Amino acid sequence: MHRYAVYYAPPEDHPLWEAGCSWLGRDPRAGQPLQQPPSWARSAWRYGWHATLRPPMRLAASVKADTLLQRLEALAARHAPFDLPRLAVARMADFLALRPSPDGPAEAMGALQSLADDALTSLDDLRAEADPVELARRGADARLDAEQRALLHRWGYPHVLHRWRFHLTLTDGLEPAERTVRQAKAVAHFAGALTHPAPVRDLCLYIEPAAGAPLQLIERLALSNGHETVASRS
Repeated sequence: MHRYAVYYAPPEDHPLWEAGCSWLGRDPRAGQPLQQPPSWARSAWRYGWHATLRPPMRLAASVKADTLLQRLEALAARHAPFDLPRLAVARMADFLALRPSPDGPAEAMGALQSLADDALTSLDDLRAEADPVELARRGADARLDAEQRALLHRWGYPHVLHRWRFHLTLTDGLEPAERTVRQAKAVAHFAGALTHPAPVRDLCLYIEPAAGAPLQLIERLALSNGHETVASRS
């Protein structure tokens, strides 16, 4: 069964889109050629350049993909476009990511949280029940606390709602020495792109066409704040 995810991705005419795709070595738009993933980012390469708003989910048996798209259009129509706070290369646990500055504008951080919360809660009735094997695998992570385990069993994912952290993943887990080297390379690679404000203009629908396959960007749905929403196929 397909899995669908709702992600943020920079606009395709923004320097941050090109920088992220070149860093991971893959353009996630459907139909783009595949290359070999870098050894330090195989998982990040598979998921494509993105920040998670709604984690990947399978649709319930009675739900059609068109229904998901309609609901995403309604979701996008409830939110206005905005600019991200300034981003920087940061360490998260044992991997690297682009993260907003902790002293970023409260309004932008609130808009991000609201968008992610809405993407999680308003689409949850479309989701198939979580795979027990997947729940067990995620639940085996010793780093999860009791609250995250409760979120995992309720929503199928532990890093949601107030435990969600916006980030664009740059690497898989790295050993400390490699993480230090890769962080320096990432700072240099993204320096130019991060001088431009990164806009949040749409919701991106990604699909995992088969288990373990690279995720593909298939739709962008413009945030319209009550105006007509336009879906553009990638």
